[in-house]
Amino acid sequence: MKKLKRSARLVEMTQYLLDRPHTLISLTAFAERYQSAKSSISEDLAIIKEVFEDEGIGELHTLAGAAGGVRFIPKCRKDQALRKIEDVCSMLEQPDRLLPGGYLYMTDLLGQPGLLQDLGRMFATAFADRDIDVIMTVETKGIPLAHAASQYLNVPVVIVRRDHKVTEGSVVSINYVSGSNKRIQTMSLARRALKEQSRVLIIDDFMKAGGTIQGMVDLLSEFRAIVAGVGVLVESGEVDNEERLLHDYISLARLTEVDLKTKHIAVQPGNFFQP
Repeated sequence: MKKLKRSARLVEMTQYLLDRPHTLISLTAFAERYQSAKSSISEDLAIIKEVFEDEGIGELHTLAGAAGGVRFIPKCRKDQALRKIEDVCSMLEQPDRLLPGGYLYMTDLLGQPGLLQDLGRMFATAFADRDIDVIMTVETKGIPLAHAASQYLNVPVVIVRRDHKVTEGSVVSINYVSGSNKRIQTMSLARRALKEQSRVLIIDDFMKAGGTIQGMVDLLSEFRAIVAGVGVLVESGEVDNEERLLHDYISLARLTEVDLKTKHIAVQPGNFFQP
């Protein structure tokens, strides 16, 4: 790369960091890339760090030593995230979103790039310190959420199928009991999709009793993998605590009331926003 003026270097360096979240980048690499002294690079990074933190973009962690460098950790401020999730709650309270069984229609929201970026950053903030190797979700509506989070955590996504596809090769399949309707269902994951003892973050769009997520947890045990965390966009608050199959999770929104007759829906911020 040709030598840049400092203003141009700051812009390019900022974009370079944004494109490589959770990646350790040495000062030597920056110095060689921009043909500048390490002292100048350190000053630039101090400016970027201050702006990132002041604007709620994330944190810039510095590691000292010969093998050290900087690592950008995307995060969002809770006050900014709360305002955005309150807008999501308002959209979810629209009566025409109510589906049979007390579920909500969310497909249109999960197709909005800007909203997905916001939700992905929230999940990345919630699990920034969990040392995650891979994100797992089940087809289909959890897929965009998983990819949004993976963008900021910089880890791959694996998708659990409800039926075996020949293009997946050899698979591991399990039966699980749906927490909401108590039906026995099947899910599978290709053997080569996940390394043993991987640390896995499970992401899903909606959790009622937690049967599907518990099924994914059981499936992970077949790979000797570790559940590093569970994140859901919306949890149902109408499930009794003793009926819920999962208790350790992060939710961004909580469905607190559904009246099928009047089509009244009440949604509030999830436990991610609790003190």
